[in-house]
Amino acid sequence: MIQIADIREWREREVVDPTGKRIGTLESVYVDTATDQPAFATVTVGLPTRRRLVFVPLDDATVGPAYLRVAFAKSLVKAAPSIGTDGVLAAEDEPAVFAHYELAHTPGAGGERRLARR
Repeated sequence: MIQIADIREWREREVVDPTGKRIGTLESVYVDTATDQPAFATVTVGLPTRRRLVFVPLDDATVGPAYLRVAFAKSLVKAAPSIGTDGVLAAEDEPAVFAHYELAHTPGAGGERRLARR
């Protein structure tokens, strides 16, 4: 798991896949609400006139001096569920994000959200 003192420092870093292919630019980090640990990142992808934010898990990700290397292929990340650059992930859309990466989604005991943007 990635440990970093200030997750705001991650913003605008390049995000690359395991082979070093550029996926996009880190926009924000979503934490697991149960542990308050970084769980997903949103990455800005697309053409300048049609940008969107895709979600990628931070499991097995590594931080370099000018990049964040995620454990998933560029093609898988670019096909992930997305939101507009000024959008927010709706609670009912969280399961689809987890399912895209074949991860289990378990909301809180009271049905609370699993992800929170930081």
